[in-house]
Amino acid sequence: MIQTDSDKAKGKVWQLVPKQWGRLGLGLIVLVMVFALGLEVGDGQIHLAFTAPTASVNGSLPAQLDYSSVTKVYQALKDNYNGTLTSSQLLDGMKAGLAEATQDPYTEYFTASQAKDFQNALNNSFSGIGAELGKDASGNLIVVSPIKGFPADRAGLKPKDAIVSINGEDTSNLTADVAAAKIRGPKGTTVTLKIVRDDTDTLSFTITREDIQLPSVTTKTLDGNIGYMQITSFADDTATLAEKAAESFKQAGVKGIILDLRGNPGGRLDAAVDVSSLWLPSGDTVVTEKGTNGGESHTATGDNPLLNIPTVVLIDGGSASASEITAGALHDNKAAHLIGVQSYGKGVVQQLLDLGDGSELKVTIASWYRPNGQNIQKKGIAPDQAVQMSDADVAAHNDTQLAAAEAYLQQ
Repeated sequence: MIQTDSDKAKGKVWQLVPKQWGRLGLGLIVLVMVFALGLEVGDGQIHLAFTAPTASVNGSLPAQLDYSSVTKVYQALKDNYNGTLTSSQLLDGMKAGLAEATQDPYTEYFTASQAKDFQNALNNSFSGIGAELGKDASGNLIVVSPIKGFPADRAGLKPKDAIVSINGEDTSNLTADVAAAKIRGPKGTTVTLKIVRDDTDTLSFTITREDIQLPSVTTKTLDGNIGYMQITSFADDTATLAEKAAESFKQAGVKGIILDLRGNPGGRLDAAVDVSSLWLPSGDTVVTEKGTNGGESHTATGDNPLLNIPTVVLIDGGSASASEITAGALHDNKAAHLIGVQSYGKGVVQQLLDLGDGSELKVTIASWYRPNGQNIQKKGIAPDQAVQMSDADVAAHNDTQLAAAEAYLQQ
């Protein structure tokens, strides 16, 4: 999740799914959406915050590091490296190295350019192929989720596809953000990805990049007077669009609602709280954080036009971070039935710190817990009703999960 100082005053928090993603929980998969940086899913939640935590378990570290050995390395590079280096390049490298020393895939240093790209990614504005990137438990670069209808999806990429090379360059030593930057590019240009699927099949995809700008919420009414709301990410516009959709559903007198969070990598925590509040009574717990700054619970706001309307939430392996918070909150408060497959499993929170020159540090500061007390890190959320979609179903556009949701609400 990410939280700014002004956001704190307004009670706003951003959460991202899967490693990546202020406070991203992120989330963060690093929210990469190849469309921008690289959200790691399931990088979790993001708190956009620009002030340092008040307490830390690392308080015993010295106030200043001894940089004498670093200076020796610098001098050796300056005197011996057969290539051109710049001061900014070396400084950025040292800052990135400090973040990497945590050995936490969700803690990352962003240059000013990378920070801008990251913010664009959070708000669904990017140029690329339209996919979220992350790292799996083995450190492999993976596709968290291709975005429906965009180049990665049309080309046939799938969640958990391992990206082993980008334009012939091995990805084993690339962070999700760096990989996303390499995949991004001007509209009309192409990028070639070598993929390993299910640990067995090696595939190659050459994909043409596009400019991508997405509203985070889309709706329609299905046969049988069922309202369908799809949230592709929890962005700046999500709460407003979701509230408008909810009021529309209420006015139409729908008999049931399907909230589709499949492939949603997360985003703003406050958006997840606002969306959950559409179904929940005031005061119901949405999510609890525990970490550097102690504990904090986020509760429903009480604006609940969808209260007591039968609801199904669709989840899959690309549902991470803020998506998992929303699904968990509605499920644990008995406001929704979950259908699909196990979610991504991003249960940690990052904070985004402004370093004063446009660069930012995304640092893990907490874990988050469902209303039932569970932390889902590397576990995900299991659906009440497991429904798989085979490759044949996907190819035939046979949405068995959506069909199962409609059948459940028609009972």
